[in-house]
Amino acid sequence: MEKNLRQQLIEYFATHYNKAVENIEIQPTKPQFEGDLTVVVFPLLKVVSKKPADLAAELGDYLTAQMSEIVSYNVVQGFLNIEIAPSFYIKALEQIQSDSSFGFVKATPSSSKILVEYSSPNTNKPLHLGHIRNNLLGAAVSNILAANGNNVHTTQIINDRGIHICKSMVAWQKFGNGETPETSGLKGDALVGKYYVLFDQQYKKEMATLVASGEDEETAKNNAPILLEAKDMLVRWEQKDKAVRSLWEQMNAWVYDGFDATYKRLGVDFDSYYYESDTYLLGKETVEEGIEKGVFFKKDDGSVWIDLSEDGLDEKLLLRSDGTSVYMTQDLGTARLRFTDHPDLKGMVYTVGNEQDYHFKVLFLILQKLGYDWADQLHHLSYGMVDLPSGKMKSREGTVVDADALMTEMHNTAKDISQELGKLDGMSTNAKDALYHTIGMGALKYYILKVDPKKRILFDPKASVDFAGNTGPFIQYTHARIQSILRKASSKNFDAELVDSVHKKEKAVLKTILQFPATIESAAKQYSPALVANYTYELVKQFNSYYQEVPILVEDSNMQSFRVALCREVAHVIKKALGLLGIDAPERM
Repeated sequence: MEKNLRQQLIEYFATHYNKAVENIEIQPTKPQFEGDLTVVVFPLLKVVSKKPADLAAELGDYLTAQMSEIVSYNVVQGFLNIEIAPSFYIKALEQIQSDSSFGFVKATPSSSKILVEYSSPNTNKPLHLGHIRNNLLGAAVSNILAANGNNVHTTQIINDRGIHICKSMVAWQKFGNGETPETSGLKGDALVGKYYVLFDQQYKKEMATLVASGEDEETAKNNAPILLEAKDMLVRWEQKDKAVRSLWEQMNAWVYDGFDATYKRLGVDFDSYYYESDTYLLGKETVEEGIEKGVFFKKDDGSVWIDLSEDGLDEKLLLRSDGTSVYMTQDLGTARLRFTDHPDLKGMVYTVGNEQDYHFKVLFLILQKLGYDWADQLHHLSYGMVDLPSGKMKSREGTVVDADALMTEMHNTAKDISQELGKLDGMSTNAKDALYHTIGMGALKYYILKVDPKKRILFDPKASVDFAGNTGPFIQYTHARIQSILRKASSKNFDAELVDSVHKKEKAVLKTILQFPATIESAAKQYSPALVANYTYELVKQFNSYYQEVPILVEDSNMQSFRVALCREVAHVIKKALGLLGIDAPERM
């Protein structure tokens, strides 16, 4: 309907005013006014010099004469509010029923291939609440891009080397007594994380001892024996010392097993993996290329830099004077590697917290200056941190919220609330347990994804598992309610010609359903699952308002079939929308 309205208006201005109009703003009519769609007339005054109300009325008369679907219009200042005939919505429901992929665009072999990177953890600790937001955003954006007809490839780069990894290794050697996941009963990532915390505790003790003996604090920070051991271990790792590499491989294997269990529970996966231990030397070839092109320059000490001052930035180091690379060097090489691995790649999305905004701004700019034609197809999915009421999390101090512990808490909270409601009689213990997981994970995912990625989140587990308000369980419960209706109703198709009226509440629901494809398209363009989440909440609100006021299972069999069909399509859209967010829609709650 919006497309047809725009086309009619474009033709009108071309034939009546000999003017080319491209951008015509059409939006849903605000609830306080009568109408379904609103044409914003003010921008058109630049094309035709008239009073806003006069031009709006002129366009209203024209559209009413040209389009049988328009039954009336009204003008409020510079806004043309158009009312659409009920028959349009009835036919729309018929069409939606016959389109199993409604809202989604199917990918083809020629569709754009987009790589989405997310998670990318360090192998010195388990995943925590911050990682959960990263994973949920990356997975949801991947789903949304795929729903828009793209071929999506998910990946991560695992930060499996460096001083932080060596800290856990040194602490395990000193204090572990051969402890393993099997002997300790801990998940592998939790076990390694335990020694990362132990390292920090021992480091602080040794620093305090050195300060007490007369050293200044800065010297003590650098000379603590356990830190010197970790630095020595890193040197030996880079020299490929067999004993160090063997321990490194063993402890990383523990961590990977732990990560896999967490990912499975969280419901995310990846098509490929990159490892920093394989890629950290990449980029030196890119640096040489940049020097030859005059994009980079060498200083007297042999270090390599790029001057971005003309772009409003500063000088950026790319290679140290001793020839060693920095993170920027590695990221330049990894970007090239990925486009080599995927020659048909059309874009890449990096899901990384907003503390790295500057890094990615510089990375993308350097790649553009090097002349890579794909450099303008890169996007940093920047997101805010997740805080708790107790404050910011710190891994090395052991004050993070462990992802596994949080998911267990969500499961148990969902169990407690469900048992209080007492609506699961007759379900087996296994079925109940699966439902508690579905509700708990739905609560967690929705609470995080309903917030715009750029905003910081204060996460409250109890508030997220609420069966009322803008929460995952509220939306899941509405889906389950609809399934209950469908179990009681006939599945007979309705005859559109015999539906002679549409209740205003039904119309509101249908209007919201019809916004689903545009919502998915906007969510992909903005890389924002929050648009899908909040759209779903709006649809659920509209449906519940309809359900409270309009009886579904009426005596008129055709009207009942129409209303049941409407309920069914609401459930379909809820399930699809939740699916994009990685949330299951239960049949019963």
